[in-house]
Amino acid sequence: MLRKILIVGAGKSTSYLINYFLEKSESEKLHITIGDINPKAISEKFATHAACTILKLDVFNDEERQKAINNSTIVVSMLPARFHILVAQDCITYSKHLITASYVSDEIKSLDKQAKEKGLVFMNEIGLDPGIDHMSAMQLLDSIRNKGGKILLFESFTGGLVAAESDTNLWNYKFTWNPRNVVLAGQGGAAQFIQEGTYKYIPYQKLFRRTEFFNIPGYGQFEGYANRDSLNYREAYGLHDVLTLYRGTLRKVGFSKAWDIFVQLGMTDDSYTIENSLGMRYREFVNLFLPYSPTDSVELKLRHYLNIDQDDIIWSKLIELDLFNANKKIALENATPAQILQEILEASWSLNEDDKDMIIMYHKIGYEQDGKKYQIDANMVVIGENRTYTAMAKTVGLPAAIATLLVLNEKITTPGVQIPLTKEVYTPILKELENYGILFTEQQVPYVGYNV
Repeated sequence: MLRKILIVGAGKSTSYLINYFLEKSESEKLHITIGDINPKAISEKFATHAACTILKLDVFNDEERQKAINNSTIVVSMLPARFHILVAQDCITYSKHLITASYVSDEIKSLDKQAKEKGLVFMNEIGLDPGIDHMSAMQLLDSIRNKGGKILLFESFTGGLVAAESDTNLWNYKFTWNPRNVVLAGQGGAAQFIQEGTYKYIPYQKLFRRTEFFNIPGYGQFEGYANRDSLNYREAYGLHDVLTLYRGTLRKVGFSKAWDIFVQLGMTDDSYTIENSLGMRYREFVNLFLPYSPTDSVELKLRHYLNIDQDDIIWSKLIELDLFNANKKIALENATPAQILQEILEASWSLNEDDKDMIIMYHKIGYEQDGKKYQIDANMVVIGENRTYTAMAKTVGLPAAIATLLVLNEKITTPGVQIPLTKEVYTPILKELENYGILFTEQQVPYVGYNV
């Protein structure tokens, strides 16, 4: 009897997810239905596969959505996080397991009791970050604890970057995931973490000027800025007494200092709209954030306002984005500054067809055992194939796909709303990911903490 997998949403992160299911469709007796609002955008390779059905699906159409979910065995929601609740409620109603790669929302958490009563697995945060970060970290932490070690330090940084051969702009960056999330990164409250037993806070306006530096063997130096709340996983990871707990995002060195220009100008603000944005020239948009002057040019005002020297690489980065172009126009009506900035950046930072992206994840774990201190540095590097089969799609989609099969095959059975922190979950998924080149290199190094 065929097991029916419903994938809701066929965005950028689904290429490897769908491939994985189709490759195993015969041996695992699977039929895959892909439901999306824009079915014509789905690859012909998938649409013509015998084990695949393409369905035009509007998630806001209750009848369409409920019928599709009721006809499935298990549901994988690849929708934007805020829409998962629509799918999750139907999964409770029709007793279907649910897999998502997004952070668990309070709305989803509220379904935990009902999911447990019905014996349903609601697996969330089973992508890259969150996802592979949880599983790889817990595998290391559990291994150290099982040997009697006490965790002193835990740092984890992840970056969605561009591979060296496709790094063709001064920012050393291209969009490999949702551009809106990149533009709004760090907003919504101060970044908070612990270093050497002391709580640390970085307000948004200072976030991109407080960076850490990392060397990834074979790939060079990177910088990391703090995620908004590193303390979220203190309880989940069992790190209540840890001296340092710090999670963040990786970029190539120099990115954050240049990005801070947008923050200081106010271009990343998403809280108000610019009424006459449609047809506004890029140059006029920049001028909105600068003091009035009857004589000075936009360029001169910006350099003076933010103390940027003409020979500073940051100035060249701004020029490269065409920010001062008097011919290029904004195509958005009543847009926020953040939405306009996103449109401008997408014109320069979108991946070309043959561009390769790169995912880097780095863990640093310090621990004490038998009176001595040790440190493990672990890193994972994944390179994409092209604009469709990206490293981002691979590292987000494959963990979700593997988890789906494990639930179907009753290898993961613990019911309820959860994230992948248990051995039952992380052991088989990490083992399978190794078959696809997703694995960590570990190195034992001297423990120095922050008191070098």
